[in-house]
Amino acid sequence: MHENDLKFIRIAIDIAQRARDNGNHPFGSLLVDEAGQILLEAENTVTTDSDCTGHAETNLMRLASQKYDRDFLATCTLYTSTEPCPMCSGAIFWGNVRRVVFGLSQAGLYGMLDENDEETFLLPCRTVFKDVRKPIEVVGPVLEEEAKKVHAGFWT
Repeated sequence: MHENDLKFIRIAIDIAQRARDNGNHPFGSLLVDEAGQILLEAENTVTTDSDCTGHAETNLMRLASQKYDRDFLATCTLYTSTEPCPMCSGAIFWGNVRRVVFGLSQAGLYGMLDENDEETFLLPCRTVFKDVRKPIEVVGPVLEEEAKKVHAGFWT
């Protein structure tokens, strides 16, 4: 774990709270360069945009790939409040980000969901990334109990 990882995970959790306050699912992400500068932030917009692909990480990667080249993105870290789903993991892979740090694990999130929720797809990002040619470093869960708080009462 790097020195600033805790600081940036807390910011991702704050972005997740902002998403929730804006009427969306509580997920937030940010992109940070090697110097520790925040380049981009994105929140979940599934509800407000009526777009099932409006996950925080996919929104972030859409912005990042339009603004930065792949070689630069390979030097950045994506911080996210909750472990990326398979779709978001794909966006991270195709965008060429080589380091991901997450707060709440997928398993931790799914443990908070109503058991009748049909929208669960438990496939950890480490599993998605395990056979890629260029390794993607995954750190997490980090501050999982803090990351859980933004979800409290949302899914039930």
